[in-house]
Amino acid sequence: MKQPVRVAVLISGAGSNMAALIDATRSDVERAGGASHEVVLVVSNRPDAGGLTIADAKGVTTLAIDHRPFGKDREAHERAVHDALTQADVQVIALAGYMRILTPFLVRSWAGRMLNIHPSLLPLYPGLDTHARAIAAGDAEAGCTVHLVTDGVDEGPILGQARVTILAGDTAETLSERVRVAEHGLYPAVLGEFCSKFER
Repeated sequence: MKQPVRVAVLISGAGSNMAALIDATRSDVERAGGASHEVVLVVSNRPDAGGLTIADAKGVTTLAIDHRPFGKDREAHERAVHDALTQADVQVIALAGYMRILTPFLVRSWAGRMLNIHPSLLPLYPGLDTHARAIAAGDAEAGCTVHLVTDGVDEGPILGQARVTILAGDTAETLSERVRVAEHGLYPAVLGEFCSKFER
C-alpha cells in the first residue's frame, strides 16, 4: 500500500478551506481505512492567522513565516517557505487563501505539485472581487475552480469546478457564503483525486 502523499497547506487568514481539507482526509481514513494524502504542515505568512490556531487544535504542525521582515524581497520570503516545506518532506502544496502573489522561484520549484482554489468559474474573473463581477455581469452562475498553479495569475490547468446559482437579490457577500460551501466540497475531492494519481 502506498504511503499517503504529504501535503502542506498555505494560508493567510481564517483557514476554512484548510480545515475542510484536513477534516476530509481524516474522514477518508475512517471510512476506507486509508487516504491518498495527509496534511502534514500548515504554513502562514501571517503569525496572527486564525487558521494556525485551528490547524494546531486539529493536531497538524503549524509554522508562521512572517513576510514583513523580508520587505519587498518576495523571493527571499519564498525561499524560507520552500526550505521549511523541503525539511518537512512535503510533496504537494495546497494554497488556501494564501494572499501572496508568488514569484517564479516558488511556482517553478513546485511546478505540477501546487494547487489553488479560486472563487470563480475560471477562466472567468481571475484576480479579486469575483462575486461582485459575476453579479454585475448578469451571470446566471458563479462557482469555484481548483487549478494547478503556473506563472500566470489563476491561469493554470483546471482540475475541477463547482457551480453555484446566482439568486435574485444576491450580494457579493451572500454569494460568497454559498460559493464557500461549494469550495469546502470541491477542494478536498479534487486534492484527493490528484494525490491518488500523484507520481512520487
